[in-house]
Amino acid sequence: MLTVQQLTGQTDSHVVCNEICRPSVRLQAPVFAAYSAMHSAAAEAGLALGIASGFRDFDRQLAIWNRKFSGAAPLYTIDGAQLDYSSLAVGEIVEAIMTWSALPGASRHHWGTDLDVYDPRPFAAGEQTLQLVPEEYDEGGPCHELALWLQRHAQDFGFFFPYRQYRGGVAAEPWHLSYRNLAALAQEQLSLEVLQQALSDADLAGKEYVLACLQELKERYVDTICGANAEEEDNGWVFG
Repeated sequence: MLTVQQLTGQTDSHVVCNEICRPSVRLQAPVFAAYSAMHSAAAEAGLALGIASGFRDFDRQLAIWNRKFSGAAPLYTIDGAQLDYSSLAVGEIVEAIMTWSALPGASRHHWGTDLDVYDPRPFAAGEQTLQLVPEEYDEGGPCHELALWLQRHAQDFGFFFPYRQYRGGVAAEPWHLSYRNLAALAQEQLSLEVLQQALSDADLAGKEYVLACLQELKERYVDTICGANAEEEDNGWVFG
């Protein structure tokens, strides 16, 4: 079980590095063990598997949030169209951010259980830059073959896609894998009260609105995920 500080990304004492990845990528040790087995299986299938992002701390998530809230970074619709920041009300800004980026303290990347994966080979020469957009994982995209393999095999290693489909909250993320058992425990721990406490002293842009609407925002963007067993879902894989 994680401490509140670990759960909300305010410490990194629960995550470690592993020689299979660059030092900046950190996860819980059992997650790395499962990833290593999946990495080997992918290699045996003739595929390359890499981690673009693992643990992300509270301050990093806060910086992303504040840049987007201030208009210093672009905001997008669920379809990927850029929004006109100057025309948006506070609530619309918050919803646009949370469609693509987590609220600080509520990111699954704080837990050390979640990772963004990709095929590193098409990007090795530097001619392409990984954007982590659905088109890269769709048919014809540089990570499509890997995405198909992960759809079939990720669950064999204890992983699932929490944002396999758009469910009215976070956009579909075909790159985002979660280690099922440990992530489920963390999600149970992340109560409304824990999240309120994490945000209360933070220099969060739009904090007054966020705290006033936190229960609704948490239900829509934090609690609403796809089930761990894709076969139990109704509508298959929807990554576009």
